[in-house]
Amino acid sequence: MEEVNKLGKILIVDDNEDVLFALNLLLEPYTEKIKVATTPDRIEHFMTTFQPDLILLDMNFSRDAISGQEGFESLKQILLIDPQAIVIFMTAYADTDKAVRAIKAGATDFIPKPWEKEKLLATLTSGIRLRQSQREVTILKEQVEVLSGQSSPEGDIIGESPAMQEVFTTINKLSNTDANILILGENGTGKDVIARLLYRCSPRYGKPFVTIDLGSIPEQLFESELFGFEKGAFTDAKKSKAGRMEVATNGTLFLDEIGNLSLPMQSKLLTAIEKRQISRLGSTQAVPIDVRLICATNADIRRMVDEGSFRQDLLYRINTIEIHIPPLRERGNDVILLAEYFLDRYARKYKKEMRGLTREAKNKLLKYTWPGNVRELQHTMERVVILGDGSLLKPENFQFHATPKQKKEEETVLNLEQIERQTIEKAMKLSEGNISRAAEYLGITRFALYRKLEKLGL
Repeated sequence: MEEVNKLGKILIVDDNEDVLFALNLLLEPYTEKIKVATTPDRIEHFMTTFQPDLILLDMNFSRDAISGQEGFESLKQILLIDPQAIVIFMTAYADTDKAVRAIKAGATDFIPKPWEKEKLLATLTSGIRLRQSQREVTILKEQVEVLSGQSSPEGDIIGESPAMQEVFTTINKLSNTDANILILGENGTGKDVIARLLYRCSPRYGKPFVTIDLGSIPEQLFESELFGFEKGAFTDAKKSKAGRMEVATNGTLFLDEIGNLSLPMQSKLLTAIEKRQISRLGSTQAVPIDVRLICATNADIRRMVDEGSFRQDLLYRINTIEIHIPPLRERGNDVILLAEYFLDRYARKYKKEMRGLTREAKNKLLKYTWPGNVRELQHTMERVVILGDGSLLKPENFQFHATPKQKKEEETVLNLEQIERQTIEKAMKLSEGNISRAAEYLGITRFALYRKLEKLGL
């Protein structure tokens, strides 16, 4: 029966040492590991420490006992510990009524003594397969629970600037790989949206995409969240639960804000990645995992490595490929494309008749530095749509608060020629060198801009 070979761990409970010896000898080539016990009072210990896939349980332990009552009491104890336990009864006093009663009580099957080798192995094969199916169903339920509890951010990615085109080109090159990706960028640049695009363009699309925001999980909960836990592992662990890594098996795990991970947790994550297996809290059993990692952070992670607050070996593991998401202030006319996109979305949502932005409003948006990036622009557009009137949005619809950096510049830069130079340089940068567009931003003609560029030596 090759199917049984190394498929699981078996606990045999029987008071007859000759039976234990014979079963151990027979089953050793077919199973991963075997433990034996001569009394039922050792069952709870082995279920906690050994965690068998299947239990072969004798029905009678007292001399001359034939009722099987001791076996039924042990079965009840086992099912209280693990309601899905696979228990196969053994008895020398087999009869149909007893077999029916055993199945009704929660046993998986019934084997008479002396046993037939082929029938015994076939019964064990079926039992172990049932255990494997139970685990698969449990993981699927965990996946549904995790995925249904996640809010999926908008998947639209808008950008025509050279910086964003470079990002799209990189993603396209990665479409047939399983490489681990590290996404770097400021807060609000859309790292989570890029992560989902990477997932949609990967060979693992259609498999689980599981996210965990490391910035929002307390350190004391990180291990149980990532690796899962067994029932009773800690005070509130009333039932076993698979961790995010186990749920993401065969799919993609997105670790957002990985720069917030403490050094001890970095070490545990690194071990899981290297060994490709995890152990739930309260368990000694290793669970194999197969996940693609996509990580993201707004931190200067290389400076953190230099300072000793982020492990260099972990950085090597998570950044086979790095993708840098540019801040919105460096994306030129993408600001307008995004503003118009959000305007259309929120105009429909709030049933407003708004068609667009005036040229002056566009110029105001382009001149603002957007410290909160795309997220700030999105919230800004929703706010102005809610509060705005008329068909076009005007400059007065947008009220921005100067950042400390802007205030400092306003306080220190008073030279007119210097201000003009800075303004023209900014317009040229926003327009990506397009003279006509830069002149439009500045509110002057192309010829006037040419003269100023020549005068300032730009």
